[in-house]
Amino acid sequence: MTGKKNIKTVLIDFGGVVAEEGFKAGISAIAEKNDLEPEDLIKTAFATIYELGFITGKVSEDRFWDALRKSSGIRGTDSEFSEEILSCFILRPWMLELISKLKKKGITFAILSDQTNWLDELNQRYDFFNIFDYVFNSFHFGMTKKDPDIFDKVMQQMNIEQPETVLFIDDHLSHIKRAQSKGLKTIFYTSKDMFLTELEEYFFLPGYHKRSVTS
Repeated sequence: MTGKKNIKTVLIDFGGVVAEEGFKAGISAIAEKNDLEPEDLIKTAFATIYELGFITGKVSEDRFWDALRKSSGIRGTDSEFSEEILSCFILRPWMLELISKLKKKGITFAILSDQTNWLDELNQRYDFFNIFDYVFNSFHFGMTKKDPDIFDKVMQQMNIEQPETVLFIDDHLSHIKRAQSKGLKTIFYTSKDMFLTELEEYFFLPGYHKRSVTS
């Protein structure tokens, strides 16, 4: 039987885990500038990004903003909107430090994110892809975490035969449940302290305590 201490690979979400959740925050800022209710625009933006296929690379960013303008009445340029989004994705230094420490122990790390070309643009700004062994971005991968088969495809590409050796970390419970249905171990990210406490159940870190990770 494979226990919690036998995790060899970590699949980790980007927005809301590796970085602050920038999409919701950026859309909220756009809503406020247009005198709209943020929650309403966030719901519309999420629906649009999936239904239009921007999240899976089927259409370009300008198509997404055009569709959102038509459905919500927001005013502004594509570049202004994009900058609102990008500026809200703030990397968490303590998380990158923790990933680097675990990689030194032989753990493989992969980003698994429902994202767009924004993830590539963020990497151009902050150069963080090199910390990870793999980056699976739905925009290039052609699948999102709404499809449970994405976990099979990712494991196949990483040559993983035992899903119970994989830990999936995400801040969306629906994604967590889909990963569990495929046999992966999971952590539902809700806060830094909770996350670090649960992570200690999977990894033995001698001389290492959650307070040693800087904010």
